[in-house]
Amino acid sequence: QVQLVESGGGLVQAGDSLRLSCAASARTFSWYNMGWFRQAPGKEREFVAAINWSGGSTYYADSVKGRFTTSRDNAKNTAYLQMNSLKPEDTAVYYCAAVYLSNTYAYADLNKYTYWGQGTQVTVSS
Repeated sequence: QVQLVESGGGLVQAGDSLRLSCAASARTFSWYNMGWFRQAPGKEREFVAAINWSGGSTYYADSVKGRFTTSRDNAKNTAYLQMNSLKPEDTAVYYCAAVYLSNTYAYADLNKYTYWGQGTQVTVSS
């Protein structure tokens, strides 16, 4: 069982930055691929970014490419989502998710992730 706890959300203005953290309870954190998803009111949960177990590969949704960066520190059992140049349309609850590594990694498919955090609210005002 892996517990994930997100932090770092808040209310910011357009153009500001935030860094989200996702702390994992797993002793073998480095054996998990990590994803970030978000859900805005009235919308489905969507893929934002993902990082593989080693941190050597990262993936981004087109809507955040060039503005968001995901990273991880396996020694600290923590994944991060650095969000720059925030826009009002980035307003959502942000979730981190984990899936045990395997031969294939469907990083954008939320149904492939096993463990989820409780989410953290990000609100961007115009």
